[in-house]
Amino acid sequence: MARHRALQQFRSCFTASRAEISPRWNPNWQPRRPYSIQSQEEEIAKLPNINPDALSVTKTTTPKALTPPEELVFGRTFTDHMLSIEWTASQGWLPPRITPYQNLSLDPATCVFHYAFEAFEGMKAYKTTTNELRLFRPDRNMRRLNRSAQRIALPEFDGKAFTELIAHFVKLEERFIPAARGYSLYLRPTLIGTQRTLGVGPPGSALLYLIASPVGPYYPTGFRAVSLAATSTAVRAWPGGVGDRKLGANYAPCIVPQLEAAKRGYHQNLWLFGEEDIVTEVGTMNFFVCLKEKGTGRK
Repeated sequence: MARHRALQQFRSCFTASRAEISPRWNPNWQPRRPYSIQSQEEEIAKLPNINPDALSVTKTTTPKALTPPEELVFGRTFTDHMLSIEWTASQGWLPPRITPYQNLSLDPATCVFHYAFEAFEGMKAYKTTTNELRLFRPDRNMRRLNRSAQRIALPEFDGKAFTELIAHFVKLEERFIPAARGYSLYLRPTLIGTQRTLGVGPPGSALLYLIASPVGPYYPTGFRAVSLAATSTAVRAWPGGVGDRKLGANYAPCIVPQLEAAKRGYHQNLWLFGEEDIVTEVGTMNFFVCLKEKGTGRK
């Protein structure tokens, strides 16, 4: 009899729990904590976006000496300042700041270190023969950076507003842009997740920042052609992957194949994919193909 009563109590508890958590058993069921990714995205979209009018500028008191153009090594020399904009899931994009170039202070548990919440772009600012400053297709860079951010759950931003801030930054750092032909100011917008957590999920905070480096030719060969090693033993991009997004996580796995190519006398890898060896990417540069008709010789 006692066993029968215990079984009945268990069934009653199970039925109550079932009715509490499932609409199948209770037509009046409502979730205790309503949640959906869509509603979260809608709430985030209502938060403040980047506001160029809120920019604050703190200039360096120790300007750097300029490096002669012929002594520049790609990505080793940096300008006096940096642009940074913080974001939080509760406040949106905070006021942008231009400050002296400085180290970042991040907790060892910051999610970018553990789960690669990082995207970036590579842009250039040029000085014309009449000393005018030019950015090359910044709208395309903003579009891709937002696509990269969206793919790894980082916050998107107003590309036009950020471009306006970049233009202001470039004017401030104008003296670092070499006037020699083939030289420019390389711009590196970077977006990282900054939440202090070892949990895996969308970061609750992020940092969008910009640093700049005066540069000349990327390779020691200058502007002459470079040699490529057709590589199929490792894959750079594949269907459904993130090869079309500019993520830091795409680059580290390419270093070992690049070193192997260098041992064979090549500058970079020509990345291939699949049984038909489809070309997907070329090392650290853009790749263009010129097709020539066999019969006519037309290009």
